[in-house]
Amino acid sequence: MGEETNFKQRYLDGEIEFEEIYRYVSRWKYSDDNMPLREVLGINGEEEDVWIEEGDEALQERLDAVKKQSKP
Repeated sequence: MGEETNFKQRYLDGEIEFEEIYRYVSRWKYSDDNMPLREVLGINGEEEDVWIEEGDEALQERLDAVKKQSKP
C-alpha cells in the first residue's frame, strides 16, 4: 500500500479525523498487499483487540488518550 504514513500516526499528529480509518480499511481491503490491517493502520495488538471487541468509539477514545499524553 505504499510508503504513506499510517493512520494512527497521522491521527495522533492531528492531520486527519478518526473517520479516515474507513478509507484506510477500504484501501487495504481492495489491495493486493498481504500486510495485516493492524500494521497498515499502525495500531498495536491491544488497540486492535479494543477495536474488534468494543468498536470504533473505544479505539478513538484510546487513541485520544495517547494523543493527550503526548502533548507537552
